[in-house]
Amino acid sequence: MTGSRRAFLRLAAGAAAVPTLPWVASAQAYPTRPVHIVVGLGPGSMADIAARLIGQRLSEQLGQPFVIDDRGGAGGALAAESVVRAPADGYTLHLINSADTANAALRHNKLKFNIISDIAPVARFGSGPLVMVVNPSYPTKTVPEFIAHAKANPGKINFGSSGIGSLVQLAGELFKAQAGVNLIHVPYRGMVPALTDLLGGQVQVVFSTLPPALEHIKAGRLRALAVTSATRYEALPDVPTIGDFLPDYEASFALGLGAPKNAPAEIIDTLNKETNTALADPAIKAKLASLSFVPSPMTPAAYGKLIANEIEKWSNLIRTANIKIE
Repeated sequence: MTGSRRAFLRLAAGAAAVPTLPWVASAQAYPTRPVHIVVGLGPGSMADIAARLIGQRLSEQLGQPFVIDDRGGAGGALAAESVVRAPADGYTLHLINSADTANAALRHNKLKFNIISDIAPVARFGSGPLVMVVNPSYPTKTVPEFIAHAKANPGKINFGSSGIGSLVQLAGELFKAQAGVNLIHVPYRGMVPALTDLLGGQVQVVFSTLPPALEHIKAGRLRALAVTSATRYEALPDVPTIGDFLPDYEASFALGLGAPKNAPAEIIDTLNKETNTALADPAIKAKLASLSFVPSPMTPAAYGKLIANEIEKWSNLIRTANIKIE
């Protein structure tokens, strides 16, 4: 045995005997008790269903329950705030979703936390497109036709959303800004009532999440003009993207995991690795696809950069379009 090898073994043995680093043992054993994932969009939402799906797989992989805590209110801000205030030990996680980036851009001066500095990014699940839908009786069949019709009828076309400050509203506002059209925003308390009024003709267009709209599209009750993602969506292969007509347009619903700041890096790395393993499973991919959701795992650092870029994007839109949220 060489001298350097003996020195390394002595150092390793000494480090193992040091009793003042309890986080080392806890990180290696993590988790030793149930882990809670706090969801801010309510039971039955796409976020809630995806969290339960990934949580169940993490429970199987790590040997401890991953419990879903639904805490709605303030567009998801109450859920995020509860995680910010939780111990940074990896046992309370936040399901980061597009409402968090929207809140950070729209209500940054009213929130009691900063999603970038107070929540550590852990793992990204992926994203799903919204879909621009109109009533089949509406006199436009393409995005260019819709834009031309809207320009010919400024202030006379209503677009419905699932609520003030929602991604659905921001997708519509981004469309207005890039297309140069004047649409009137009509907020609803959820996606279903917005689509109900679209079916009834009370509003003319909705930038809807896909699951509640897909059945209506396939049945011919709604016409899909385009999806809001950067690429076409597999379930609607003949539907173009808005970006095909408005370059750089993109607005997708995204999900991932976050933890309170200062959570141990070893625990974050464990959760990232195990989440990415779950997302690679064909069975998980298929179940996420049923939610119109495409897995896209990332490292914690890359995920954090994506969140920051998304907040900057919506903040710039709010400033240039002078969007006011009461």
